[in-house]
Amino acid sequence: MSLKVLFLQTEGSSFYSHRLPMALAAKAAGYEVVVAAREGSHGDLIRAAGLRLVPLPWRRSSVTPFYELSMIARIVRLYSVERPDLVHHVSAKPILYGSLAAAICGVPAVVNALIGLGFVFISTSLKARVLRGVVCVALRAALSLRNSVTIFQNEDDRKLFIEGGIVEAERTVLIRGSGVDIGHFSPSPEPEGEPLVVLPGRILWDKGVGEFVEAARLLSSEGVRARFALVGDRDEENPAAVPAARLAEWSKEGIVECWGHRSDMAEVYAQASVVVLPSYREGLPKALMEAAACARPLVAADVPGCREVVRHEESGLLVPVRNGKALAAALRILIEDGSLRRSMGERARSLAVAEFAQEKVVEQTSRVYRDLLGRVKIGH
Repeated sequence: MSLKVLFLQTEGSSFYSHRLPMALAAKAAGYEVVVAAREGSHGDLIRAAGLRLVPLPWRRSSVTPFYELSMIARIVRLYSVERPDLVHHVSAKPILYGSLAAAICGVPAVVNALIGLGFVFISTSLKARVLRGVVCVALRAALSLRNSVTIFQNEDDRKLFIEGGIVEAERTVLIRGSGVDIGHFSPSPEPEGEPLVVLPGRILWDKGVGEFVEAARLLSSEGVRARFALVGDRDEENPAAVPAARLAEWSKEGIVECWGHRSDMAEVYAQASVVVLPSYREGLPKALMEAAACARPLVAADVPGCREVVRHEESGLLVPVRNGKALAAALRILIEDGSLRRSMGERARSLAVAEFAQEKVVEQTSRVYRDLLGRVKIGH
């Protein structure tokens, strides 16, 4: 009988875009693979890839005690029925609830993937500050399970958790993101005409959307000729979602174009001249890795995650976080210098191939699986 790996994640769409290669590699290696996530619009795609999907009714922004307890009970039942040999938890809520279920059900091996610290760690609101303390205590318990490993996407987050006493250093490993398909995301010549600056990502305030619009408005007032586009959905469950009415105002003003969700991101990057992500904090942004693989110059906030991909004055430019004027100044440099865009784009592509290729990430994660399972005696 083959060993069973179960992926626990909130969104099926995020699993499909970020974890599918790892799941398919596990299946090819002989594991039985189960995915437990909210089905959404990607359930059929996950099944079409040959994976078994167990739909879960996650509410990511919920803090209702009765509902949260019901979700924990549901995951305990899931682990009890499925009896996985290894569970791979992705993001904070699955880590917290899945680790508790794993402890109750005696799951032999646990992989926890922290993919960015999110609203609770980024926001300065009272709600976020209150939740932060609770979450840290809960994570300390979750990440201390015997025969568990926590994957961090950048060294800043790893150091923060180790120095904060949330996780022991020997229980951690650094794997840079979920990787990028460097064959699909490949270089193409920059289109002729007015430069297009693209911000790819969920339309959230903490992705730096406000600073992006501020920069676009400032550059327009200075006579800089360029187009600016927001590419992504709003993620209404996130407390930092930009209101739809505000997006409508921006579109009417004509400062930025709102393209919404796009499934053909390689084509989006092919149309772009510069790709920007002024986010307040990231794990390791897949959008920047994809854009780098497409040989596009990058501009990002100098924060954890972003600076892993954007090497200042090599693959792009880093700017102070929450600073629309500094962002505008950096964008202006690249908008007005085509040769600099090309040279930085070439270096970005080289970096993506050398450090972020999907195959590297899959092999590193597979090694974590093998090491963990090698420590325990699986009864089959």
